[in-house]
Amino acid sequence: MEKTPLTRQHLAERPLWVATVGGVGLLPKAPGTWGSVVGLGLAGGLGVLWVWAPLMVAIVAFVAGVWATGAMERFGHDRPEVVIDEVAGQALPVAALYLVGGPSVLGLVLAFAAFRFFDVLKPFPISWIDTHVKGPIGVMADDLAAGVAAAAVVLVAVGAGLP
Repeated sequence: MEKTPLTRQHLAERPLWVATVGGVGLLPKAPGTWGSVVGLGLAGGLGVLWVWAPLMVAIVAFVAGVWATGAMERFGHDRPEVVIDEVAGQALPVAALYLVGGPSVLGLVLAFAAFRFFDVLKPFPISWIDTHVKGPIGVMADDLAAGVAAAAVVLVAVGAGLP
């Protein structure tokens, strides 16, 4: 099945606006990376106000993402324009930083790089989730798994005194 091209006009539909994070997913190059940048900024910025905010960003993005990606299914499964999953996943390593004392610039760079590594390469079990969990939950779940793996890297690095 040929995929319908998405345009800015589709953003008038609320679920598509949420799934593309206000159109960030429509950027022509590396939409997943840009979605991760939004997740890093949102979770990191709100974490300054409340230590639990990055975790709340992940939860809210997950719930909103399941709803929004369900609406996106008519355009094809797990389209590259859908970046709400990157926001949810990226928030988890940022949450780990805040929960162990607060982020540094190096810590945020590590959180970003670790999440992108696991999101792009999808080592097991992330690859299994990506191929076996179907529907909107599947779209969101592999990025949450990548976020958990990146959070583990961040916690090990902080425990070792790195960032």
